Amino acid sequence: MRLRIDLAYDGAGFKGWAAQPGLRTVQGELSAALATAWRVPAVAVVCAGRTDAGVHARGQVVHVDVPDDVPPEQARHPTLLRRLNGILPPDVRVRSLREAPIGFDARFGALWRRYAYRVADRPDLVDPLTRGHVLAWTRPLDLDAMNTASALLLGRHDFASFCKQREGATTIRTLLEFDWRRDETGVVVGGVKADAFCHSMVRALVGCLLAVGDGRREPAWAGEVLGAGRRDAGVAVVHAHGLTLEEVAYPPDDELVARAEQTRAKRAHV
Repeated sequence: MRLRIDLAYDGAGFKGWAAQPGLRTVQGELSAALATAWRVPAVAVVCAGRTDAGVHARGQVVHVDVPDDVPPEQARHPTLLRRLNGILPPDVRVRSLREAPIGFDARFGALWRRYAYRVADRPDLVDPLTRGHVLAWTRPLDLDAMNTASALLLGRHDFASFCKQREGATTIRTLLEFDWRRDETGVVVGGVKADAFCHSMVRALVGCLLAVGDGRREPAWAGEVLGAGRRDAGVAVVHAHGLTLEEVAYPPDDELVARAEQTRAKRAHV
């Protein structure tokens, strides 16, 4: 039996999602909590998007296969969600937990992931109570210029200019949405949605657009960086704390298997 877990966490105290020996990670905490709840030595969990150190999540999605030696009635126990949240530290919360439909794969079955990056670009917007989730920027931002530049990056491209290369991994992605607005408090929110993201891609995209927004670069520069196909020293990878994984979307249940197969094929051959 496979379970779907919807998860939220404050990334400040973690060295990212992926388990690493001797380091505190979200995957490590969740795996340990499940192992404790089910009284088994170890539990493997798979997430929709492996967030970097310091990145937050409101809408992370995880799947876990219940170990064979855990009785089904224990796995389906109605208090499992409450038990997990009682075991987990307060900076990680299980928001929902349910049996996954046949073919569900948190990583390969996803249609898209949506992130938000938050920036306070005026002194009156810098709130000490949100300093762990909002980047303080010392120059005012021109959102019209940023939206003009963002439009140049939409679509299916090789985003090597904005990614840290990993051997054997493709940097081709489809950027579905990239826009900038102010929320009800005036904080700038950059919304980024794509089929998937490569390592540090969102923070590099934001770094590029901040340079446009504060006037150091013209909007056309974003397209030039993309077209170059290599990292540009002028593109800063901004701090992780302003970034939050907000949402992951999946197809209808009867399309889950086909979607996972399609995604695996793309990652293997592109």
